[in-house]
Amino acid sequence: MERMAKMFDTWSLDREVVLVKVLNHPRDRVFAAWMDPNALAQWYGPAGLAIESHEADIREGGLWRFDMVGMFEGREQRFANLMRFLTIVPNERIVMDYGTPDPDDPDRFRVTVTFDEQTDGKTVLTLRQLHPTPERRRFVIGFGAVEYGLQTLEGLAAWLDG
Repeated sequence: MERMAKMFDTWSLDREVVLVKVLNHPRDRVFAAWMDPNALAQWYGPAGLAIESHEADIREGGLWRFDMVGMFEGREQRFANLMRFLTIVPNERIVMDYGTPDPDDPDRFRVTVTFDEQTDGKTVLTLRQLHPTPERRRFVIGFGAVEYGLQTLEGLAAWLDG
C-alpha cells in the first residue's frame, strides 16, 4: 500500500488517460448511479460484458469486487476486478484504486471521477486514470482502454436515460 501511495503522490500526464462525457441529467442523479451497487452492475463495463458483483461496499474505505463476464470464441471468460474507494465527496468526486483482487497487483491504477453540473442541468463527468508507468498507460491504450471506457460512459448515459 505504501508503494501505491508513493506512486500516486504526483500526477503525470504521460501516465494519464482522461475520458469526458456530458450527461443530460443533474449531477446528484449521475453521482447516485455510482453509489448504488445494483445500478453499477447494470451499466458499468464495456459493451458485451456483464457484471457479476461478489462484494459491494461503496463508501470511503469500502470496495467493490466484481467480475466482467463475456463470451469469447464460444466460451465464457471472466475478468476479476477490484475497486477500493479512497475518497467520496457527494455529488463532486470519487477517488478509487482499480485493479485485480491481487493485493500486489503491479498494474493497479488510480481513478478520479468528477461531476460538474452545468447551468443547463447537464453534468460533465470526467474520469481520469493515472497508471503506474508511462509504459503501462501506452499498453492499456493499445488494449482499448479509451474505447472501452467510452463504452462504459455510454452505458451510464443509456441507463440514466432509461
